[in-house]
Amino acid sequence: AVSDMILEEGGIVYGCVLDEKFEAFHVRATTKEERNRMRGSKYIQSNMADTFRNVKADLEAGSKVLFSGTSCQVAGLLAFLRKDYGEQLFCMDILCHGVPSPLVWKEYLQWQEEKNHGKCVEIDFRNKKDFGWDDHVETLKIEKGDGTIETVNSKVFRNLFYSHKIIRLSCYKCPYKDITHPSDITIGDFWRVDNATPDFDDNKGVSLVLLNTDKGQA
Repeated sequence: AVSDMILEEGGIVYGCVLDEKFEAFHVRATTKEERNRMRGSKYIQSNMADTFRNVKADLEAGSKVLFSGTSCQVAGLLAFLRKDYGEQLFCMDILCHGVPSPLVWKEYLQWQEEKNHGKCVEIDFRNKKDFGWDDHVETLKIEKGDGTIETVNSKVFRNLFYSHKIIRLSCYKCPYKDITHPSDITIGDFWRVDNATPDFDDNKGVSLVLLNTDKGQA
């Protein structure tokens, strides 16, 4: 919804996508089609590449920019810019459980391909469509040698993630595990909504939205 507003005003959206190798990258989008690639959860660290430089160039050119990422990525961007761009820059961070190792993710994919005798062609880190919001199942589409596609549902990477054995050490000292966040708006899944407001709990998901600044409130 926020990115729609920015794009309709001729602005630019930055967010995380999976590339053809299923690695996470931040990219720049000027259309809703490009933005749509950013949808869905990614349980690996995003490669920022030249994103900070590109955001700065867009801001200096007078464009309105929405940047979305984890709290530390937003804080990194703001530290890099060293300038308040006012209403031009809108930052949104996503509540983060911690960042798993990209190398473990790569080796997990290789293991699934060897185990299932094919090549992975599609991934859903959290298949809510088939398993609902409360569950956490990763779904992989594996293309076999004869061209057929096999669907593999797994909880292996999810179990590694929740075991906390593959998360960056720096995440254990994260300064943003707090009510205070560096962005204008913080978003995430509203876990335990069933306790807070049971009528909202339809297992399709409820969003948590924290308003951190006057800009976010507006």
